Amino acid sequence: MVTAIPPLSEAEKLEFGNHAINHSSNHPADSERSKLIVASYNIRYARGPYLIPGGIARKLGLMSLARRPQHVENMISVAASAFTNGKLLPAVDVLALQEADKRTIRTGGHHVACELASQLSMNWVHAPAGIPRGIKPVKRQWWLDFEEPIGLHDEGDTGVALLSRLPMSDVTRLDLPWQECPWRPRLAMAATISLGEKQLRILNAHVDPHAASDGQLAQLEVLATHAESTTLPTLILGDFNTLSTQKCIETRRFLESRGYTTPYSTGTPTWRGGGLLMHADWIFSRGVNIARWGVAKPLKVSDHWPIWAEIDVGK
Repeated sequence: MVTAIPPLSEAEKLEFGNHAINHSSNHPADSERSKLIVASYNIRYARGPYLIPGGIARKLGLMSLARRPQHVENMISVAASAFTNGKLLPAVDVLALQEADKRTIRTGGHHVACELASQLSMNWVHAPAGIPRGIKPVKRQWWLDFEEPIGLHDEGDTGVALLSRLPMSDVTRLDLPWQECPWRPRLAMAATISLGEKQLRILNAHVDPHAASDGQLAQLEVLATHAESTTLPTLILGDFNTLSTQKCIETRRFLESRGYTTPYSTGTPTWRGGGLLMHADWIFSRGVNIARWGVAKPLKVSDHWPIWAEIDVGK
């Protein structure tokens, strides 16, 4: 009989790393500015853009893992270049990641958030999902079964992460409600970013695609409730998995009813697969001005494209 690994301990629920150039929050270059570039990216463990073809190849037994370590290493470097060179989007100050794997077999053993942060010279914090071991996952809908799963006894994990060249504090893990399958925990994390004397609260979420609209709204309720505990300007961003027009409408309506706005038009493509284009990723804001925003096409590190916004916290 196989015994599942116990839930994450409190110490394991957040992992911190420091790759940023040392400077205090009162560094003149930061204290004199009020704008920063924030981006969100479901990086899909730096596997590449071909979710559906890759899933078919895996099911047919045509996928080899021999080249995976080098492939993922290359993809992380491509992402690092995109977030710094200013070609697809402005150089990023804060980056929210979803599906950031930590030493899984499907990444060839790479720690995606840590290694990307190292190349970007950013501090980072990773919240692992805490996927159980030795328990076979519930079969998912056929149209969501193209993803390469983490192995039943793989010691690695996936999760969400925040990378920042600016100081982060008050980092909080938010486990989102979901009971149907323990292999698909959904979570978010929040942190306060300091820009001189100005501060911004950021919530980075990975909402469940399997849930019906009411299930997704229950997860958004956790985010909105947490955000109400601060008076700071706030962003709620990430992969909301709004894989239908109705889910886009309901997600937007819910967060707008809680005082948030978004510069993104409903239906803006942020994900592609098998010829389909969908609006899965969002940035919602409260108490800040967003001067510019966009979708960083055609970055091919994931089946998602990064989204970004220039945030003005100068009020």
